[in-house]
Order: sequence, then C-alpha cells, then structure tokens
Amino acid sequence: MAPDSAIGAKAQMDFICVEPECGGEVKFDLAEISDKDFQIVCPKCHRAYSFDETLRAKLEKMVSLMTAIRDSQEILGDSAVSVNVAGGEVRIPYALLLTRLNTVITLDFGGKKVDFRFRAEPMAEKTFR
Repeated sequence: MAPDSAIGAKAQMDFICVEPECGGEVKFDLAEISDKDFQIVCPKCHRAYSFDETLRAKLEKMVSLMTAIRDSQEILGDSAVSVNVAGGEVRIPYALLLTRLNTVITLDFGGKKVDFRFRAEPMAEKTFR
C-alpha cells in the first residue's frame, strides 16, 4: 500500500522496542494498519509485533483524525489558538501548530504503557519530518 493511499498524506508512527535493553525504534506507516496481515519488526533485535483489535481500532481513529485535519486545511488556514498573556493575547495559527507540535499517544501494548509518536506530513507540500 502506498504511504498516502488511505489518508491522503504521509503518516508514520514509531515506538521504542519493548524488549529490555534493545532500544530499537520500530516504525510503521499508519495507512498500513488496516491490512489484515499487518506486522512490523524491530530493526535492532528483530522482534515481530502485531496489534490486537483494540490497539488497531485506536490507531485507525488516528487515521480518521488525520483525514479530518487534511479535509479541514482550508478553514485551518483562517483559524488560530488564542493564548491569554499579560497585556493581551497571542494568536498561534493552527497550521503552525500542526507542523511544529509533536503528537504522542500512550497506549497499552501487551500490558505495558508504550508511547507511540505520530509524525505526519506538514502542511507545506513535499516536506516530511
């Protein structure tokens, strides 16, 4: 499956391998989690990972969120988050927030809390961090 076929953007998730003393970074394309045979392997220790239905459902909600954000780009360009500070307010454009903030989701993975980092294609074309 192409990286942007399901959600119209590049979206990658990664987490640190749960094997003690491994520390490998396990990466996968969020668009591929709906594949029935989806499995990933740690590049360092070669442990295989597959997701149960509960975890897969939560990650599929991330796909839905990503799609909603992509569909809302036009209105997000006119929207901002307003932060009250001494002497007034500061407005931060949503487009800037979406390209500069890191999204981390902490999920139960085999009885252990694991941080899944989400990296999505920024609003600017052809840029992916």
